[in-house]
Amino acid sequence: MNQKVVAIVVTYNSERQIASCLTALEGLARPVVIDNASSDETCAVIEQVHPETTLFRNSENLGFAAAVNQGIAASDEPFILLLNPDAYLVKPIDDLVTRCLMPGIGAAAGRLLDSKGRTQFGFNIRALPTAMTFMFETLGWNRLWPSNPVNRCYRLKGFDDTKEQDVEQPAGAFLMLRRDVLEAVGGLDEQFRPLWFEDVDLCQRLHNAGHRIRYVPGCMARHEGAHSLKSATLELQHVAWYGNLLRFSGKHFSTWVHLWLVLVILIGVLGRWFWSLTMGSQNERNSYAKVLRSLVSRDLRQ
Repeated sequence: MNQKVVAIVVTYNSERQIASCLTALEGLARPVVIDNASSDETCAVIEQVHPETTLFRNSENLGFAAAVNQGIAASDEPFILLLNPDAYLVKPIDDLVTRCLMPGIGAAAGRLLDSKGRTQFGFNIRALPTAMTFMFETLGWNRLWPSNPVNRCYRLKGFDDTKEQDVEQPAGAFLMLRRDVLEAVGGLDEQFRPLWFEDVDLCQRLHNAGHRIRYVPGCMARHEGAHSLKSATLELQHVAWYGNLLRFSGKHFSTWVHLWLVLVILIGVLGRWFWSLTMGSQNERNSYAKVLRSLVSRDLRQ
């Protein structure tokens, strides 16, 4: 492993996962953990099992992007490994460092495995989203027709997970970045809060700046996935997902495409709300109603 690599881990109610995550980081520089106001014993577990960890206890949930930037500011190693607390390394990551040292490469990603050792296809590596990607997703067409060409292209159906290659959008759950490149593009955008699309936005900006991202399948981490979502209300999940989708759209698409997507999302959410009136739960009805109200406010569109 490499003392020039600092692992930055953002926790939120991660008491069950964090010990395994930190134990697997032996050999790297002292890890930096930013806890986003957990209500469980996450911090106590860290202090008891891994007291050498640099731990920040935030009094409120600042979101993933702001917490990562906090960890970046608190460290100075030339390589930064973003790692989710429900992921732990099962293979050395030296090759990620080696690839980041190659000309033109600003980031490198490893392979994420599920509990049975299978690659997490559709999550580990994706293409950068387009307006059509968002349209098919928000209108529910991907659920009705999951094998449609837009969805297959976005989720890279047929992706060879055993082949090292350049990719567009690896998940931020297991991603190494060169500090100089990350600082040059401005770090993570804290407007994407509390979660979703902050890593997509970062990958888009890396590509816009001319940096390649390398997928290295020999570097692996076991990943539980979505553990923090269990602590988030359905309303928070929906408002954050739709809101940050539109933030991404407003930032990276033309004005007309963005406005068109606002209309598409309005139609999609209206359809889901009508469905929830007869088929869904009260929580679903409330959450879609909150998204609809937010769609016409400045909060969701900026």
